[in-house]
Amino acid sequence: MTHPTASVNYGERQAGSLRPGDLLLLPDATRTAEIASVAVDNDDFGTPALVRATLTGGGVLSIAAGSTVLIQEPESSGGSTASAGDSPADIPSAPGAAESVSAADAGAPAQADADASLPAVVVPPPPASPPAVVGPSEADLALIPTAEGTPESVVEAAAAAHPKDAGVLLLSDRLAKGINTKSGSCLKDLSDLAHELFVVLGDAEHALAVADLLTVLPFDGNPGRWASVEAALALASYICRQRGDDERAAVYEKFLRAPDAMETDPFKARINAKVRQRSLNEPNLYDKEIFRAIDNSNRDAEREWRLLRLEALLFLRAHGGSQTIGGAELERRITNELDFVRG
Repeated sequence: MTHPTASVNYGERQAGSLRPGDLLLLPDATRTAEIASVAVDNDDFGTPALVRATLTGGGVLSIAAGSTVLIQEPESSGGSTASAGDSPADIPSAPGAAESVSAADAGAPAQADADASLPAVVVPPPPASPPAVVGPSEADLALIPTAEGTPESVVEAAAAAHPKDAGVLLLSDRLAKGINTKSGSCLKDLSDLAHELFVVLGDAEHALAVADLLTVLPFDGNPGRWASVEAALALASYICRQRGDDERAAVYEKFLRAPDAMETDPFKARINAKVRQRSLNEPNLYDKEIFRAIDNSNRDAEREWRLLRLEALLFLRAHGGSQTIGGAELERRITNELDFVRG
């Protein structure tokens, strides 16, 4: 591509992030045109594939969604831009419009040739920055009681309340060696212990205390560690809703959804939102695995799969449900799974 002259600064932009009002450098690499509106066509998988930019002078440009185009930067004070004197008739409206430029313009003399010989100046895009850590605010944390003692003492108190439960004893013994919130396996043990206390034993008080060792942790960009925190947040939200503490439950749900808003690129944010909504509308509830275990009369396997289904349902509920499973239906399904596991 021939770059524009040095008298105008251009910045690179992904086609999917184009907006009305942007001054787009046309395919002839000599003129710009203002975008009037932008439409995005998806492929058969629902992923944006083609961007259609309608120009103010008429005509439509078709651009691949992943392509990079050049946008004229706003002119500085007292400066001028190459398109400032262009009339709508001078601006080509489609990729082939450059061919229809008048003979007088096509033969524009020496000044244009002199400008074309100047070195190109293209403003590079800003470097990619890591995701910002989204942490709980002081107002949110004020709604979550501070644990008395050390995290290890919280685990010990839960184990003391259920001295004969093998699952609680196994997890508490591992955690008694020291709780490291940077360790994915440690976070998984804490989440499993909270679920064991509530789902199996019905001990909401100790389950919530253990879960709160995780719920106050911010998303650090690591999906592996976050999966355990996410499960604890969903469980804590359900417990608080059942106890009528809706304000505290809303805080847990806010924390759970925090990573959804971390993407700053508008195009990527739209893609992530579509993928997320699809996963909410078509959740994996392990139906095939459960039916297979039932057919094989394997109750232990059925119970393990139902525990995974319950965790998925709790997440859906804390996330606000989906377009295919409403709140009332989620409540019914969660109650069914709890009855089965506890029975």
